This record gives sequence, C-alpha cells and structure tokens, in this order.
Amino acid sequence: MRILVVHNLYRLRGGEDGVVKAEAALLRGQGHAVQCYLRRNDEFNRPGPKEALGTFWSVGAYRELGRRIREFAPDVVHVHNTFPLVSPAVFYAARHGGVAVVQTLHNFRLMCVQAMLLRDGRVCEDCVGHSPWRGAWHGCYRGSRIQSAIAAANLGLHRMLGTPRRVTLYIALNEFCRGVYARGGLAGEKIRIKPNFVPAPPRRDGPRAGGLYVGRLAQEKGVRLLGEAARAGAGCIDVIGEGPLEAGLVAKEGIRLHGWRNAGEVGERMDRAAWLALPSLWYEAFPRVLVEAYAHGLPVIASRLGALAELVEEGTTGLLFEPGSGADFTRCIAWAEEHPERMLAMGRAARRRYEKLYTPEVNYRQLMGIYREAVMLARGDG
Repeated sequence: MRILVVHNLYRLRGGEDGVVKAEAALLRGQGHAVQCYLRRNDEFNRPGPKEALGTFWSVGAYRELGRRIREFAPDVVHVHNTFPLVSPAVFYAARHGGVAVVQTLHNFRLMCVQAMLLRDGRVCEDCVGHSPWRGAWHGCYRGSRIQSAIAAANLGLHRMLGTPRRVTLYIALNEFCRGVYARGGLAGEKIRIKPNFVPAPPRRDGPRAGGLYVGRLAQEKGVRLLGEAARAGAGCIDVIGEGPLEAGLVAKEGIRLHGWRNAGEVGERMDRAAWLALPSLWYEAFPRVLVEAYAHGLPVIASRLGALAELVEEGTTGLLFEPGSGADFTRCIAWAEEHPERMLAMGRAARRRYEKLYTPEVNYRQLMGIYREAVMLARGDG
C-alpha cells in the first residue's frame, strides 16, 4: 500500500509530532511506500492578512498535494494536523484525486478554536455541538478575540462547505474522545478507534525511586501542580520538557529541571522512576508519554479527567486524583511513596497492558484495517 502522510509540525516538540514520525517508520518497516508532506510552524513567523487567509485555504498546499497525488499515486492520504499552513485544502486535493482520506483526531480543533476545550484553566464544552463563535467572544485562541474570530470563521466556513464529509474515516484515540467528537457533530459511524503506540523497550527490573514528569511545561498540562506538590514535601520530581512555565519551576525546591532530552534518555529516566505524573487540566486525547510509561513498567498518577480516567485503571496501572487539586495530587504522591511495592506491582500491570494493546504489531494491524476499509469506501465497495 502507498500512503501519503500530511502533517503540520508544531513549534514546540510534542507527542503528536512523535506519533506521526513513529507511524511513518512503522509503515515503511512493513514494506509500504510512504511519502510525507510536512510543514513547520516556524514558517509562520509574521502572520498577516495573507497568512490568515491561508489558514482557510492554502493555494500552495492544494497545488503541492495535488502534484504529489498525481506523481506518487497513494492509496490513502493520512492527515494529522493541518493548522495553520496546510489548511483544509488537503481534503479537497485528496478527494479530487480520488484517494481515500483518513484523519487522526489528536485534539479538538474541529470544534474548538484553541483545540483543547479549555478556558480559564478549566474544561469548557461551550462550543461542542454549537457554533464556535463562543470561543471568539471569549478570545480563547491566544487570548485574542480577533485571532479567535478568524479561527471560528474558519471552522464555520468549512462546516458550511461540508469539508468534514471529504474525510473517508476518522481515527479517534479512545472511546471517550470518540464520544466528544460525535457530540461535536462528526458522523459517529465514520470514527474508528486506534490508540498511540511506542516500540517495545527491553524489560528492566531494578530499584525505582521518585517521580517523573515528561512533556510541555504549559498551563494546560497542569504543571503548576508539580510546584505545589514539591512545596508540600511530596518528594523529588524530575521534570523533562520545555515551555512557557519553565522559569516558574526553576526555583522550586524538590523540582529538578532537565530541559528537553532525547527518547533514549527519557527511557532511562522512566526505568528508574517510581511513578509518572500526568496532571493535565484538559481532555488529553491520548498522551504518548503514557504509553511510553506503560512500556517501561512505570505506573501513572493522572488527573481523573476525560480519557485519562479511561486509560489509567485506578489501583491497577496507576492512581487518579481530582483535576487541578494540588492537595489530592500531593496525597496520591505521598501514598505512592509510602507503598513502593504496590507501585511496582502497578508498573508490572502497566507493562502487561502495553503488551496487550499498545505495541507496534497491534497498532499496525489496526491501522491497516482502517486503511483497507477507507480504500473500499472511497471506491464505493464498502
């Protein structure tokens, strides 16, 4: 099978970019021809009226994708992020070329102007199943009503044009997110579920101690709670990542900042830690770091919020706490520190969960099943 992968990379490295890279490598490793059309947000340094219009419809992306479809002749165009440089023009280029279109829904951009269903540090579903103009009124995108209005107009225009119908099949990363997308107006019968995956690291048995956080240092990730837990004497937390809240963690006693680290170093830290913190304040679709933790036999302490409450089984693969509650987060950490043997057992259960659900082999079978179905539907055979 021939697959054209389309993705707009983010300015700050994140799990979504890693998923795209890993899927392309997986497909190539199985003998498929894969070509990637990638754009980078660094190209968008000085946005003006022309750039804003390009988020509605990128003429350049449409032409380039049309050329690639003609020359590469893919069976499937697999779309990830299109904002801001690729634009929804990709869906029209693919359908005009008679190619099946699959889109992975990594976030909630199709119903929320800032893609996270988050406002004022809390989950907000005001625009789910409704007009996105509420997000414009609140200035949800970058705190700007003007930029939010542009994003809302983009969503509204493509809903009116029926752009979502140009997608043959959607991929949701779990049942929770599938339900949110369906409530937001996507056709539920077109949504399939396929989680993220990571390559299997070797099993490691050895001493473990302390907590670990890996990810963007941003508000929606609940990074503030790391500082609160450290102040409360909940033990030492190693923090790997970059982002706008990095400076606020520098002086926190009990926090050890390591900046960005490569995958090998992250894996080594996961092999030595006793638990991973996932204190997110938004509906994480499927944080890749959770799969990485499970693969390394590392239990997760996560917010009881959205898909995390589905992905982390309380008392089996980790612990759950009330979203945004520093006191409850600290309580979970204290319990984990007091019960190291129980946490080791949860880590072993997490590894078993990984081997059952999140290996490359399992993921490849799921992905190919979705591709084959999409191809049949696009040909009218489904």
